[in-house]
Amino acid sequence: MDITTTESTAPPTEATTGTGSLSLEDAIVAAFMPESRHNPYPAYEVLRETGPFVPGPFNLQIVSRYAEADAILQDSAWSHAQEPEFLHPESDGSDLPASFLWMEPPDHTRLRRLVSKAFTARGLETLRARVEEVAAEIVDNAIRAGEIDVVEDLAYPLPLTMIAEMIGVPAEDHASVRAMSAGIARGLDPDALLSAAELKSRVDGAQHFREYFENLVAERRAHPKDDLISGLAQVEAEGDRLTTGEMIATLTVLLVAGHETTVNLLANGVLSLTRNPDQFEVLRRNPDLALAAVDELMRYDGPSHATTRMAVRDMEISGHSFKEGDGALILLASANRDPRVYDNADRLDLTRYARSQSVPRHLGFGVGLHYCIGAPLVRMEMEAMLRELARRGPVMTLLADPPPYRPNIVVRGIAELPVRFEA
Repeated sequence: MDITTTESTAPPTEATTGTGSLSLEDAIVAAFMPESRHNPYPAYEVLRETGPFVPGPFNLQIVSRYAEADAILQDSAWSHAQEPEFLHPESDGSDLPASFLWMEPPDHTRLRRLVSKAFTARGLETLRARVEEVAAEIVDNAIRAGEIDVVEDLAYPLPLTMIAEMIGVPAEDHASVRAMSAGIARGLDPDALLSAAELKSRVDGAQHFREYFENLVAERRAHPKDDLISGLAQVEAEGDRLTTGEMIATLTVLLVAGHETTVNLLANGVLSLTRNPDQFEVLRRNPDLALAAVDELMRYDGPSHATTRMAVRDMEISGHSFKEGDGALILLASANRDPRVYDNADRLDLTRYARSQSVPRHLGFGVGLHYCIGAPLVRMEMEAMLRELARRGPVMTLLADPPPYRPNIVVRGIAELPVRFEA
């Protein structure tokens, strides 16, 4: 099926239940086209009910159920290194600064080890006071303004500020690196779905990041500071196998992934809480639910929707035979709503992960070797924002529903979310 040319009616809004008259062909199209970004979940339901594997675009098998997605993500017999070949066949790699994101051992192990200490839960505890300070200021400003765009005024400032400060990006450069990041984030989607302008934006963003970090790394070598750039520059100077190109690609992916996904999770979370005021009331009455609520919001409407894997040997899963070199397109957000695994899977329940230790983990941060290195930071930022919203308890009223969405598939997010905040 050519999803770049087939047209389909967008799925119903979230308030509509069931899959209506969506055929399998329509569901495959709806799962990937920009017109469905506001609500791809009815399409995901059709795919799940069709079977554990459905032939999809790019000659990949669509994996929409939890059991098969979880099994593939945990199995070292499936490689993530081929995603550029599957989704970006026209790229030479220079415009896709993914670093260890698309690597396998031993290179993945080496690069991830060099940056992992900065993102451990224990290591990040020193940032908690700063995270809470910024979150309080953001919510205070939102209530004072009365009417805001959640994406611009509430979701972007916290994660962008924190990851930039950790890496060592000066405050005066935050706006420019955010602009560079947008082209990279959109460029993670399949090339076949990108316009010529979007492909150019990816190339330009990668080039600008290379130039920017080359200059910043040189400055830190001469004048080290207490930041990740200085740390990686020192590692290289001590003879570790970290090249300048690897360092720049690693810094780029950490900066882009370190705020783009959290921005979308924050905006999705506010949208979900405004659509489900009973759940916001649950949080307001019990702010200590905030950390468990992060996992439920990630499960219910997380930003990471798709990833790929390639079989490195022949195997069989759930009755389906895969040959070495066969690929799978895993719909993480669909697996997170699989009713075979979660009771009332389409219902937001902020107490879900607080009630029982036996609730299956969601796949929003990935699983196994490629588990999100920034997950502890995401949890801390999201928890701080939820606690602050619970403490202040504003009445939040949507001014547009559904709001406009970015066309992005791999990292799905809201373009703008106008909300009235009242004390």
